[in-house]
Amino acid sequence: MTDPQRPNDTGDFVTDARLELSGMLRDGLDHPSTRPVLVWGALGAVAGAALPFVSVGLGLAAGAGYKFYKRVRPD
Repeated sequence: MTDPQRPNDTGDFVTDARLELSGMLRDGLDHPSTRPVLVWGALGAVAGAALPFVSVGLGLAAGAGYKFYKRVRPD
């Protein structure tokens, strides 16, 4: 069964991630995935600044990467 919220779900992670990223780049903040990914990236950066041995950049990448993955593969 296809999810109406995810019309481009092909079942292949790489293809789905590429389509999601191209949609985010094309639509900017109007895309439904852009804001949550940016928010989680900011939260990761704050956590990275607060934790020892973790940099802000690593925290940002981890937070944004996690949310992007959960947007592509929600289950």
